[in-house]
Amino acid sequence: MMSRIFRHLREGIKNVIRNGWMSFASMSAVIVTLAVLGFSLILTFNVAQMSTDVTSQLEFSAFLNVNATQQTGSAIAAQIKALPGVESVQVISKNEGLAQMKKELGSEMGDVLNAFKQNPLPIQLVVKPADPHQIDRIARQVEEIQGVATVRDPHQLAAAIFRTLAIVRDVGVVFVVALLITSMFLISNTIRITIFSRRREIEIMKLVGATNWFIRWPFIVEGMLIGLVGAVVPVLVLVYGYRSLYIRAKGVFSGLAFPLVQAGDLGVKLAVILLAIGLFIGLWGGVMSVRRFLRV
Repeated sequence: MMSRIFRHLREGIKNVIRNGWMSFASMSAVIVTLAVLGFSLILTFNVAQMSTDVTSQLEFSAFLNVNATQQTGSAIAAQIKALPGVESVQVISKNEGLAQMKKELGSEMGDVLNAFKQNPLPIQLVVKPADPHQIDRIARQVEEIQGVATVRDPHQLAAAIFRTLAIVRDVGVVFVVALLITSMFLISNTIRITIFSRRREIEIMKLVGATNWFIRWPFIVEGMLIGLVGAVVPVLVLVYGYRSLYIRAKGVFSGLAFPLVQAGDLGVKLAVILLAIGLFIGLWGGVMSVRRFLRV
């Protein structure tokens, strides 16, 4: 058994070396395809994390009656906090709301607000759901609570965010799957060209009594070696490149407050996925390429 294993490994390595330019072409195809696939995975991982951060920050505001006191606001906030699915409730008093509005409007409009004898703003409750997908249900329940005047409708904003994130996720998945299928057929065809030049050798081995698997294994090993070497190169380039980008960007998207996926975690995931894909498509390419030449 061990002698057969070493024989298949030896023959597979010889095949790679013997077909130098064809092996190089196959490895180049794997490198280019997996590099594009790896880059797509990097974008997909970071978009997924960004979508998680965006949805985790979804919240809505409920405004109480203008004459509601701070004590009433605290009582209603406790009532909202007791609703199923509510993570937190922040009470913004009238004075805090007025100060925030003056800061947002600027000094000129702030003078206009100072002209009011009484604070015209109501107490505001900022409600954050534990599950962003439940924001509409919670908003409707809050709107029915006595003392709540209006609820800033979160439906359109939440629906737009979920729809955009779903489109980005679906496009990313389709693109990655399309690249994976393309790479499998590309490598299969490349290895098939390599094997085509040795079809007579395969036919002779078959005629003298060699089993299909005895003939097949060296080509499978060759395909796996091509896939493995072709995957190692983009893994090293992409992991090093992403790590440099992560350090330079200080761990956040340029111009945004969303954090990037940590370089160490992404490097491990990327290496595992690309090496596994490289081995698989090399194995698949070797099996599919030699199959037609075993029919003697």
